[in-house]
Amino acid sequence: MASKTLFSAFRQISGLTAVSRMLGFIRDVVFAHYLGAGAATDAFLVAFKLPNLFRRLTAEGALTNAFLPSYSLARQQKSEHTAIILAAEVQTALFMGLCIIVLVMELFMPFIVGGLAPGFEATPDRLDAAVDMARLTMPYLPMISLVALWAALLNSQDSYFGGAFAPVILNACLIGGAFCVPFFQEQLHLSAAHLGLPIALGVLLAGAGQMILLQQQLRRQRIRLPLFRFSLSGQARKMWFSFIPAALGAGVMQINLLVDLVLASLLATGSISWLYYADRLAQLPLGLVGIAMGTALLPRLSRIEAGHHSTKQAKKQIFCEELSHAIIPVSILTIPAVAAFLVLSDVLITGLFRSGAFLESDATAAAWALMAYALGLPAFVGLKLTQAALYAMDRGRFVLVTSCASVGLNIVLSLALMQIYQHVGLALATSLVSWLALIWQAGWLVRAGRLNGKATKVILKAGLASCVMAVGLYLCLPWLYVAFISESVIMIFSVVMGISLYLIAGHLLGLTKAFLVSAREQRA
Repeated sequence: MASKTLFSAFRQISGLTAVSRMLGFIRDVVFAHYLGAGAATDAFLVAFKLPNLFRRLTAEGALTNAFLPSYSLARQQKSEHTAIILAAEVQTALFMGLCIIVLVMELFMPFIVGGLAPGFEATPDRLDAAVDMARLTMPYLPMISLVALWAALLNSQDSYFGGAFAPVILNACLIGGAFCVPFFQEQLHLSAAHLGLPIALGVLLAGAGQMILLQQQLRRQRIRLPLFRFSLSGQARKMWFSFIPAALGAGVMQINLLVDLVLASLLATGSISWLYYADRLAQLPLGLVGIAMGTALLPRLSRIEAGHHSTKQAKKQIFCEELSHAIIPVSILTIPAVAAFLVLSDVLITGLFRSGAFLESDATAAAWALMAYALGLPAFVGLKLTQAALYAMDRGRFVLVTSCASVGLNIVLSLALMQIYQHVGLALATSLVSWLALIWQAGWLVRAGRLNGKATKVILKAGLASCVMAVGLYLCLPWLYVAFISESVIMIFSVVMGISLYLIAGHLLGLTKAFLVSAREQRA
């Protein structure tokens, strides 16, 4: 099978991610309409946080990063059969271990949820609802972890469809669950805090659907894994040793999110939801650009690291060039999103979510959180690239050290800033800490000779074009409010105007040429 270029892989992943994100926005609009930003949404988000946390820890955020370099090395230096056996051993250990974790957590769920959201103790109905929904969603953990492993196998062979399309299934099931809220409320007489129960059921259905999809993709690629393999080869043990710092690194990064959740539960009701809706918008460029490029980049950098080159300097040069080719399009696409979120935060939140139970005060609160997240967006995206590079180089322990330091600093900053800015302070702390982590990791890559300044001019030009766009939008917004009554129309017109201004300014500054040249060099 011919290897895809970085750009073609990025295009496929980003395109499917765009479909998923569009469904995600529809999902969030439906959530906002039926649940608002009150007790039901807070309870569901806390419940779903548990499988999501462990998914990041055991699957996407750690296992993939540890598994892909080991799998690529086994394929290139040993044989395809050896690599498949390695995957089967990892699959067995992963599934059995997670089933045990799920059983234990089901038994102790009231204590776990109580610790996760201590502020819920003051509202017993919200706590009970979170416990009930957490018990429903926890079996999703082993399902999605196997899906992540299978997606990593497919990615190693430049097959990205299954892994990129899986979130589409999740969002479709969650939308279906949200539409069922009125029916469940009428038939089961659910309390206000329990309205998210049909959505929790949708999570389980999504897990089953994602497993079916990935199995089909594995068969198409003629990848056949033994169902169980209880022995552990030397290669598998080495992989698990690499997994430990990767898991800890992913885990402590997730603690930053848990810190926000725990502290937000101590603030006014709705704080968790406001942060969620703001984060959902911030996740759009992160998913379309950062995660998509990081997913495409990791197997390519892993192959470069595992490959044979004439000299160490030649390997460094190829590695450095591949990373630079990733940074250029990421910068061109991410930086304008920062400017747009800063200027249009209220327009976007109101236009997307302001309906039904989601009040104007909720929109304002979420908009302020979005601006705080926007300040850290380049760092969020950049970390996806630097971590892909570090994991490809088997530097998971360095990522762990960075992550641990980030957690400590995030706790301190969150406690300080929430006293002044409430939930916005939590988002601001996350952004500041992410910038420090990115500077630390990028500095290490520069010193290691794996990152150069090739993309600096592109970054500066993208920043200048984004400033032009921001000024134009700021000046035009008052006229849009006069010309249009509908908030949705104002949002659409603002987005179209912003994209147009950026494209014109970017073209005049040579960004179009830089993008095309980078793509051409990468294909060559």
